Amino acid sequence: MVVPLQFLADPLPAEPLTLAQSWLAEAWSLRAQPNPNSMVVATIDADGRPSARVVLCKDILPQPGLITFFTNYESRKARALDANPRVAAVLHWDHMHRQVRIEGRVARASAAESDAYFASRAWQSRVGAWASRQSAPVASRAVLQRQLEAAAARFGVPAPGADPEPGTPDPTIPRPPHWGGFHLWADAVELWVEGESRLHDRARWTRDLRAGSGDSAWSAGAWTVTRLQP
Repeated sequence: MVVPLQFLADPLPAEPLTLAQSWLAEAWSLRAQPNPNSMVVATIDADGRPSARVVLCKDILPQPGLITFFTNYESRKARALDANPRVAAVLHWDHMHRQVRIEGRVARASAAESDAYFASRAWQSRVGAWASRQSAPVASRAVLQRQLEAAAARFGVPAPGADPEPGTPDPTIPRPPHWGGFHLWADAVELWVEGESRLHDRARWTRDLRAGSGDSAWSAGAWTVTRLQP
């Protein structure tokens, strides 16, 4: 399904993430792609090398203005984020003629939040999180398969690819300490709508981030916004 063009409002919204959140919800409702919440995350490591990959955006919170995704804390992306918390991300929906670009700083989600999301995942995915040392070399696919089988045996669940017996309760598989969430605190957001004759509709919101206090990693100022030529 192709969504009709809907340009950004004039005047522009005071903040961008409520609209971004509604675009993501619309993408979910249309189900025109397998993972409508797929998001490219770009990082720069301690040596200054850029890297980009696709993760799944699990939430957009207009207040306080952050985006949540989860990963292995020992992965290449997590090591880069620990070394340099500056990050850029993109969500793009061809069929909706829309794109969201986000820049900001990351902080790890709380253990409680990571525990809650991990518990909501399918048990097979939870086993996989224990089995894989993400981004580490592996000798062969067979070795990875044996690691998965060992993790399944550790938690007393069926072998990979096998379904549990009907009526079997969901197995208790705790979150590994090396796995959890990141919050991307946005300090710049650009919303883009495709236009005819390449006259796309673009606007960019920016705000200041300061070190937070208590449970908040960052404290944010007010958004300012301007339209951009395409």
